Amino acid sequence: MDVLIFLAQVVAISLSGVLAPGPVTTSSIVMGAKNRFAGALIAVGHGIVEFPLIILITFGTAEFFNYKNSRIIIGLAGGAMLLFMAYGIYKSTRSAESQTGKIFTSKPIMTGIILSAGNPYFLVWWATVGLTLALQAKMIGIWAFAVFAVVHWLCDLCWYQILSWTSFKGASLLKGRGMNIVLIICALAMGFFGIKFVADAIRLLLA
Repeated sequence: MDVLIFLAQVVAISLSGVLAPGPVTTSSIVMGAKNRFAGALIAVGHGIVEFPLIILITFGTAEFFNYKNSRIIIGLAGGAMLLFMAYGIYKSTRSAESQTGKIFTSKPIMTGIILSAGNPYFLVWWATVGLTLALQAKMIGIWAFAVFAVVHWLCDLCWYQILSWTSFKGASLLKGRGMNIVLIICALAMGFFGIKFVADAIRLLLA
């Protein structure tokens, strides 16, 4: 397979996943309101989970993430964390001094780690679609595998940084009530994903 064609395929498939709304997208917007570089830092946290995961699934542990019990545990834990974060975002709109709000607007790298490790869909994507791309890269050569991993992560980095930068610029225009409305919408989105993670895990448990 031509390397350039393969990399174009990697970018197209990566962006299709990155651009889909999710917890990391929401966090990039929320944290970007206070830190213009939050998206890049969240991507760093995301990469701390993602790079070792790419290596692990490519060399034989992909099945683990498809096990029913693994998906249930990850879904319940990730969903609970998202609901807690949703509450923290909402609480920050009620009080400027909210400690919960501060936690999730001052630690973007840790947030990237938590949201990535606790997202069952992210892990399953890598055990299926991502694994296919990783194996194709590995067939070309170890250097292609390394380039593939970096290119995929750069797609995350660029999009999350665009979101946080846009949010930061918007925050300078949206003051008080306007910004609170944006944060409440983000809290509702985060809560939705949290409920979905938990509901899907319970549905899988009862299946």
